[in-house]
Amino acid sequence: GRSRCSPAEARAGSDHPPGGRCGARRAPIHPDMQNRQVVVFALADELYAVDVQRVQEIIRWREPRAVAGSVPGVCGVINLRGRIIPVCDLSVTIGAQPIGSPEDAKIVVLENAFGVCGFVVDRVDEVSTLDGESVDEMPPLARDADFVVGVAKVGERLIVVLEPDRLFDGSLAE
Repeated sequence: GRSRCSPAEARAGSDHPPGGRCGARRAPIHPDMQNRQVVVFALADELYAVDVQRVQEIIRWREPRAVAGSVPGVCGVINLRGRIIPVCDLSVTIGAQPIGSPEDAKIVVLENAFGVCGFVVDRVDEVSTLDGESVDEMPPLARDADFVVGVAKVGERLIVVLEPDRLFDGSLAE
């Protein structure tokens, strides 16, 4: 059979896993994530990301006007250059740690299946390019949230990649 790769060969090429068989190409975990640019942001000290093509803009925090009967996680609405958009506390929506000080927060305005909305985050870190090799599926015991595309390994950091269309219950589309 084929020989195992030496540690030097495994480090030199990313087309096969360390200890894997030489010449055996590792298929990307998420081929649709190949060279995908994402906006990386933080909730508390945890990093998350969404596809940069879904983000319309990032604005400074402004207090949303509360609306009675809103979906859980919706803080209210803001007027963004003549458009009324809902603003959601992403930490409530995904069950993460609450954001710190709202005055220092940002609102990531993005498009999802329900239209344009803003998500409150603690800070926006960067725009980063992910490849399919760096994004793994969630392990079975941590897979309950269908709004998670996967987890990206970038250096020592783990970044949870979110799918904006799945952030709310499907009943909202009715």
